[in-house]
Amino acid sequence: MIINTFSYLWSTTAIGAISELTQNGYNTFEVPISSPHCWPEEISSSERSEILATLNGNGAKIRSLNAGGYDINLASPGASMRRKSIEHIASVIDLAVAWDVPEVVISPGTRRPMISPSLESVYGWMYESLEGLIPLAKRAGKRLLFENTPYCFAPTIGELADIVGTVNDDVLKIVHDVANAAYIGEDPVSSLRAHHGSVALMHISDTGTETWGHDPIGTGVIDWNGLGKAVQETIGVDNVVLEVIREENTLEVFAKAMHDLREEGWNLGE
Repeated sequence: MIINTFSYLWSTTAIGAISELTQNGYNTFEVPISSPHCWPEEISSSERSEILATLNGNGAKIRSLNAGGYDINLASPGASMRRKSIEHIASVIDLAVAWDVPEVVISPGTRRPMISPSLESVYGWMYESLEGLIPLAKRAGKRLLFENTPYCFAPTIGELADIVGTVNDDVLKIVHDVANAAYIGEDPVSSLRAHHGSVALMHISDTGTETWGHDPIGTGVIDWNGLGKAVQETIGVDNVVLEVIREENTLEVFAKAMHDLREEGWNLGE
């Protein structure tokens, strides 16, 4: 299973987190793009090469870089803000090239909650941004993954699947975050089964419906047994990212998550 290094966001760099995690049996990772954990402009060419050598030496690989969605907005009404967002994602794509990372997670964008622009306008701005962004990803040989997040203007898997279908290019797919889906009232299991053809990765953690969380397995509303069966019959566990977020006792939390998933019938191998 892929491990997200989000729990280490403020305690160490991405490569520091990965070095600790590889010593504990994990070898494939997703890295959030956030300073000081991992920020493209703060990593020189020589440091990128050194980090790649460290990854290779540890038998580790990064499956995806998560460019984030709080600081950028591909659907902004401001053209200059959309350009800045594309520039940021382009810098993440460049880092993905340096570290041989196949996928970059992005957000479709946000919409003002008060006196909101029309959805027609918001979708138009987002598609305009994709017209500039998709060629960058294709030239780099990287895939973009839209994540369902409660704060974006298209928070459901169905809405993201419609966007992916409209673009109709393998360069754009979805990362299905099951906690995000459950928090807004979607059923993660039926959503995966209905739209798995558009899903390239899946983030797993638990959550309640009153408080949004990325919590330990079995502490919220997710049907883990049903989800495990759906994963096995659709995208496969190799495309699942553990994104339980806990700054304290992180290794113990991850080990317990693996144990609890096995107890729920997930086949995680050795």
